[in-house]
Formats: sequence, structure tokens, C-alpha cells
Amino acid sequence: MIESTESTAVAKLVIITGMSGAGKTIAVQSLEDLGFFCVDNLPPVLIPKFAELIEQSKGKIGKVALVIDLRGREFFTALSESLNYIREHYTINYEILFLDATDGVLVQRYKESRRRHPLAPEGMPLDGIKMERKLLEDLKGWASQVIDTSSLKPAQLKERIASRFIHTSHNTMSVNVTSFGFKYGVPIDADLIFDVRFLPNPHYVEQLRPRTGQDIEVSDYVMKWPETQTFLTKLLDMLHFLIPQYKKEGKGQIVIGIGCTGGKHRSVAIAEYLGRTIGASDTEVVRVSHRDAERDRH
Repeated sequence: MIESTESTAVAKLVIITGMSGAGKTIAVQSLEDLGFFCVDNLPPVLIPKFAELIEQSKGKIGKVALVIDLRGREFFTALSESLNYIREHYTINYEILFLDATDGVLVQRYKESRRRHPLAPEGMPLDGIKMERKLLEDLKGWASQVIDTSSLKPAQLKERIASRFIHTSHNTMSVNVTSFGFKYGVPIDADLIFDVRFLPNPHYVEQLRPRTGQDIEVSDYVMKWPETQTFLTKLLDMLHFLIPQYKKEGKGQIVIGIGCTGGKHRSVAIAEYLGRTIGASDTEVVRVSHRDAERDRH
């Protein structure tokens, strides 16, 4: 596993956008901590001028993050034109980080902060959220990475940001393996989803029920079945094929979701195994997280 630092030969531009209330402020603070020069609420029409300043700095400004809030279709058009201009005229590498969350979570955040949604200043937050989601639909499809912050605490979001941007070598792929429970919803930022609910469930073994897949007793139980070993053989064969293909297409990170019913036993054990196995490579930095493993303990 390679821990690498970013080369300053080509400037890096990260455009942070997404739903209002999804965590853009935390994201830009995280990038500031990683040494990025950050600008909040830059009008998209000014991005080419900013790109010109970056190139004229001759490496003095090597990592830049811009927070872009889209308030209307004209902003979306300006962003599209600006990115096309950068692609044609500059050597800057750029990518779009899109932050999202479910409607219910966003409404709750607006209630807790007592803020008004920018697209519905006199109306209900949900009206503005739906309008904004429609406006951002195409932009979300352009994103290099989508992070669903619905179940993430600020510290967890900062960790996700760091895992993506602290290792930006072109030779290294960042692989995030996350376990989850289907009954709590599928992670919308996952590139690949694998369902392991077909495996024998430790939940029905009384002494294993309170434990998680990180405990050796639960892991041994999940791993001992022939169907588990067959599944892992086929899954690893697929991932060893797919990861280099993603890298060849310029993708710097993939998120692999492993799901079982509650996200506590089977998915956790399988995710931990994948972390150990894929992490043996010299070309991938692998991180494992468990979204729902401790949920029922709270």
C-alpha cells in the first residue's frame, strides 16, 4: 500500500457543490486543512479567470478548492461553459465533489439551524430542496465523487474528504469499502453494491447476536461456509479486473458497498476481509468503514 503525496507539476482544482445543507462548509474546511487554497461562493463565470491566475502562479498555487452554489439554470450553464474552457485552454486537473443527503435529513437540518432554504425563502424548506435537486440533477451526473452525508457526523465527513484528497497520485487508487444495512437504506455514493444477505446470518446465533463482524467469533462464523468462500473468490476476481479499469479511465477513488440486513454481522466481516485482501496491493490505498455496525447499540 503506497502513501503518496501530490505532485505540484499540474495544479489540482476541486469544485465543491451539491445540495444546500449537505455539508459543503465542512468539506471546504477539510480541504483547507489539507493545504488547499479555498474560495467560497465563486460565481461560475469567474472560474476561467481563476484558472488563469493558477497557471500564472507557476506552481505556487497548486491545490485549489472552489465552492459553487447553483441558484438557477444560468449558473449551471455558466459552470458548464467554464469547465469546457478550462479543459481546452489549461493543463489544470479538475474534478467535481458533489455532496448530497436525503430530503428528510436536509429538512431536519434546516429546522435545527432555523435557516431558510435559499430557493424557498418564504416557503417550506422541502419546496426549495425539491427545486434545488432538480436544478442539480445534471451536475450530479458530472461529479467525480458523490458523498451522501445523511448518516455522517462532521468528523466522519472530514475523514471521507481526507481519504479522497490526501492521496492524489495518478498511480494510486483510493478504495473505500463500507458495510451497511439494507434496512437503513443503500449508500447513494457507492460505485459498486454487493448484497451478502444470502449468507448464513450470525444474528440467529444467540452468543453472536450482540457482537459485530469485527469480532473474530462472528468473522469465523461468516467465513466458514462454502458459499462464503465461493462468493469471495468470485468477488475478488471481479474487483481485481474492475479497479484497474476505473483507474485507466481516470477515476481516483471508488466506493464499494457491502450490505446485509442490519449492517452489523455479515457485511462487516466481508468488508474487513476485502480491506485486508485488496490492501495488499502496491497500487491501492484501502480504507474500511462500517456505517451501521453500532447503530442498534445507540
